[in-house]
Amino acid sequence: MKTVWDKTEGAQRDELFAFNEGYKDFISSSKTERECVAQTVRLAREQGFRDLADVLAQHQPIQAGDKLYAVNKDKDVALFVIGQRPMSEGMNILGAHIDSPRLDVKQHPLYEDHGLTLMDTHYYGGIKKYQWVALPMALHGVVFKKDGTRIDLCIGEKEGDPVVGISDLLVHLASDQLQKTGAKVVEGEDLNVLVGSIPCPNEEKDPVRAAIVKLLKEQYNIEEEDFLSAEIEVVPAGKARDYGLDRSMIIGYGHDDRVCAYTSAMAILQMDKPERTSVCLLVDKEEVGSNGASGMHSRFFENTVAEIMDRMGETGDLNLRRALQRSQMLSSDVSAGYDPNYPSVNEMKNTAFLGKGICFNKYTGSRGKSGCNDANPEFIALLRRIMEEENVLFQTAELGRIDQGGGGTIAYILANYNMEVIDAGIAVQNMHAPWEVVSKADVYEAYRAYVAFLKKA
Repeated sequence: MKTVWDKTEGAQRDELFAFNEGYKDFISSSKTERECVAQTVRLAREQGFRDLADVLAQHQPIQAGDKLYAVNKDKDVALFVIGQRPMSEGMNILGAHIDSPRLDVKQHPLYEDHGLTLMDTHYYGGIKKYQWVALPMALHGVVFKKDGTRIDLCIGEKEGDPVVGISDLLVHLASDQLQKTGAKVVEGEDLNVLVGSIPCPNEEKDPVRAAIVKLLKEQYNIEEEDFLSAEIEVVPAGKARDYGLDRSMIIGYGHDDRVCAYTSAMAILQMDKPERTSVCLLVDKEEVGSNGASGMHSRFFENTVAEIMDRMGETGDLNLRRALQRSQMLSSDVSAGYDPNYPSVNEMKNTAFLGKGICFNKYTGSRGKSGCNDANPEFIALLRRIMEEENVLFQTAELGRIDQGGGGTIAYILANYNMEVIDAGIAVQNMHAPWEVVSKADVYEAYRAYVAFLKKA
């Protein structure tokens, strides 16, 4: 089967590698949802996008060709390039999620145990817990004090920064542990992050804990009670790096789903006066069900579209419903990449492979397609034509063998508006592990596919 590498050479091969350098920078500095939103907004503003909130507050008109962005809770962002046709005729939407599996620091995290001070965590998303031990970890997040002061936290990424981590049991004493199933080798309540061991002088009760509390106050202006209004994530420390002796792949934290978020955002930045309004929608909470005020189930996107249409004179609920129903969307989410070490979980004729282009998943779900979207063949035929016309290499796949497991995306939520939706993303190895792997060829080809969709769908 032909790969992206087979059809790229010379200047296009150089462009492929250059594009991935930008992606490595993005993913290395965007390890939380808030960081992803901030980086995306920065890129958008550099390309002339305006804040919708400012446009509305200043009663400015919105017209074809305008480039706008809207931010929700600092965890979602939607980018719009207004098309020549009325929005009530539909939009072309790229939708990805920017949350990734991680560990969240609890509200009352600090405790001391025999001269060591640790932080309690609660894991976020589906993980193999044993993969998150014995690794250097960084702390990313925000702390809000009672007076509203915001403190941005990033410890463990700069040269010279300390890192933290979760201990593992030495193999010499692990005979009982090794008899457990993978799900029980490390328990959720044992994912405790070691943060210090030097005692505070003249402190009789929990002197190491007291020293850490003092350090947090002196170095970061964080009181212990401020953890109550904090959002601190424990993530793998370090930058994304080239993977493979030929540098054909990237290993990094959070490819799921920031690799699709970045390529989607870069695609919409290329749009200029499209026929149909182009949208890039990046949302939170997919890994835990898309609920809450920043998840896809919230009204953020629907309300934002309504605000834009109202300013453009397309008022009323009916026009909004028409716009959503007549839209088409690529649910930009990753697929499970074939791994030669574990071939038995795949049905080889319907498997995603690294280096073979963007992957379309007609359906995801599990247990007989439960929870899936299941794209319509009419829409798939349109995408096949567009990809062929633009010389974009694509593949189709399922998420492993039928009874092996499964998963879901935000696709079904947007499909509830009756719009055409299909999952379309990049094959990933080590999905949901601290360090995931993608092919540079697929990153570039997905970007090209998203551009083609926005222009021609």
